[in-house]
Amino acid sequence: MEREPMRIREGYLVKKGSMFNTWKPMWVVLLEDGIEFYKRKADNSPKGMVPLKGSSINSPCQDFGKRMFVFKLTAAKQQDHFFQAAYLEERDAWVRDIKKAIHCIDGGQRFARKSTRKSIRLPETINLSALYLSMKDPEKGIKELKLEKDKKVYNHCFTGTTVIDWLVSSNSIRNRKEGLMLASSLLSEGYLQPAGDTSKAAAEGLSDIPFLDLSDAYYYFPDSGFFCEGNSSDDDVVLKEEFRGIVVKQGCLLKQGHRRKNWKVRKFVLREDPAYLHYYDPAGGEEPLGAIHLRGCVVTAVEDMPDSKKYDVDNILFEIITANDIHYYLQAASSAERTEWIKAIQAVSRTGK
Repeated sequence: MEREPMRIREGYLVKKGSMFNTWKPMWVVLLEDGIEFYKRKADNSPKGMVPLKGSSINSPCQDFGKRMFVFKLTAAKQQDHFFQAAYLEERDAWVRDIKKAIHCIDGGQRFARKSTRKSIRLPETINLSALYLSMKDPEKGIKELKLEKDKKVYNHCFTGTTVIDWLVSSNSIRNRKEGLMLASSLLSEGYLQPAGDTSKAAAEGLSDIPFLDLSDAYYYFPDSGFFCEGNSSDDDVVLKEEFRGIVVKQGCLLKQGHRRKNWKVRKFVLREDPAYLHYYDPAGGEEPLGAIHLRGCVVTAVEDMPDSKKYDVDNILFEIITANDIHYYLQAASSAERTEWIKAIQAVSRTGK
C-alpha cells in the first residue's frame, strides 16, 4: 500500500489569484511532495496543488509593495505562486519547511525534522509524531491554559511540569529523568515551543537541559494559536468578562469605513468565544457600532493602500479578510502593537465559535 504524504504544516495564508491581481484567504497544506490550497479548512477537495519537485522559493518577495511577508513559490513549469503570511515569524516558518521539503524530494529523501535521537539516546521505537498527536488530543491530551507570569498572560500554553506529568501518566516514560530526554527531543524537533524567558533561555543552551520540568517554565504547541499579552493594570486584565465572552485584547485603532473610505478612531474589543472583534465609539457608549466575525478569517500586515492617502496611516496597517471575503483595514499605533493584534486575532479565529 502506498504511503500517504506527510502533512508538514497547514494554516490560513493569503494567496494571489493566478489570473487576476486578487488576494484571497486559502487554507494551505504543505505536504512532502506539494502544496495544496483549499477555499476553506473544512473542504475535502483542494482548489489547486503545486508540486514541489523542481520548484524554487523566494523570500522575502518584493514584487508587491503594498503587502508584507510575501513569499514566492515557482513551480517546475515556471509558474509563480504568491503567498502572504500574517507576520514575519510565520512567513519564515513556512519558507523554512518548504525549502527543506523541496531539498528532500529533489534528493530522493524523506522529510524529517532535525533529529536529536543520537545526542539524547532516544530509543528508535518512539514515534515523536504519533506522541505529538496524542499530546494534542482534545480529551486525553495536555490541556492548554492561560497562565500569568511577570505581568504577562500566556494564552494556549502549559508548564514543563505538566508535560512531564502527562508523559508519566500516559506510560510513555518510566521516570521523570527519562521524561526530560523525551521532552527535550520534542522541543528540539519543533513539536514543542518555549514561551517566556525561563524556557527560552534553557532552549537556547543557557541550562544543562533544553527542557525544564518546572511550573514556571511555559511551552506551547506550534500550531495552537499561542500569543502573549501584557497585563499591567486592572483596566487591561485579559481575563476580564464583559458583554459576550472573555476579553482577549482591547484598545483603540483607526478603522477605514467601507463606504466613504474615511478613517475614524474606534475602541476595539476582541473576544474569544464567540469569535468577534466588536468596535465602539471611543467617547463612550455600551452598544457596539459593529462587529467583525473572525471565525475562519485571515489577518495580515499591509504596507499601504490606494485609499489611505485621505489619512496619514504611517504604514502600520493590517487587514482582516473574513470567511465571507469582506476586507477590513485597521491601523495600530506602532509596529509592535500591530503584531500583537494580528497574533491575538489569528488565535481567536482558530479557536472561537
